[in-house]
Amino acid sequence: MTLKNQKRKTVLITGATNGIGFELTKLFAKDQFNLILVARNRNKLEEMAISLMKQFSIKVLVISEDLSQASSAKSIADQVLKSEMEVDLLINNAGVALYGNFGFTDLEKELNMIQLNIVTLTELVKYFLPTMLQNKSGQIINIASTAAFQPGPLMSVYAASKAYVLSFSEALSEELKHTGVSVTTICPGPTKTGIINASGGNKSKLFQGKMMSPRKVAKLTYEAIKKEKTVVVTGLKNKILAQAVRFIPRTIVRKLARKLLDEK
Repeated sequence: MTLKNQKRKTVLITGATNGIGFELTKLFAKDQFNLILVARNRNKLEEMAISLMKQFSIKVLVISEDLSQASSAKSIADQVLKSEMEVDLLINNAGVALYGNFGFTDLEKELNMIQLNIVTLTELVKYFLPTMLQNKSGQIINIASTAAFQPGPLMSVYAASKAYVLSFSEALSEELKHTGVSVTTICPGPTKTGIINASGGNKSKLFQGKMMSPRKVAKLTYEAIKKEKTVVVTGLKNKILAQAVRFIPRTIVRKLARKLLDEK
């Protein structure tokens, strides 16, 4: 992935104002990519755009959308089309989580999570993939989680949504071989982002230990994008755990996952 002797490329990043998305935005801007930044907070988006355009002399389009809403993906696609910008890289980074026993958690929050983590992600790929195929060039990067590799008691819907992201992305990667379009799935482990506190899971054992910083995850993600890797688990410990579940009986995997996600 290089810009030498090439038309300046454009990357669309969802969840661009915080965490991994914010760090990725800075990395792409530094390498002179034009940006389409998507998040809910328009004021923060506009502040970022002014700063990035001034510092790096790039074009930045901001789109304020709540991706948990059913109309959001179509609205994003329409705004990009109107801007006459063309998406070369699509990064589905935005996501939410919810912690707690499913029998007592909020159904509306879970349906919004499914909309954001699964439906909107799928729609955005559907909208932007055809142009990539026509150009015989492009990259789709979907942020999943190490939660995708096993069931997640106390985060059941979240883990299931990330399992979808991983499965969908791997299948799509195989479909798109020899088309010039690649698909990369990033599976971070526990990361210091606002998602953990917002989910209510900050008291669980899993999130009380050492966590990777968003900057580190973004750096590893950026390197994976350059190499057009298919599936990347960030961090050696996370890689070992993700592979280990393949060889452990699922009854044990479920119990271990529950133990990790229980409150400390």
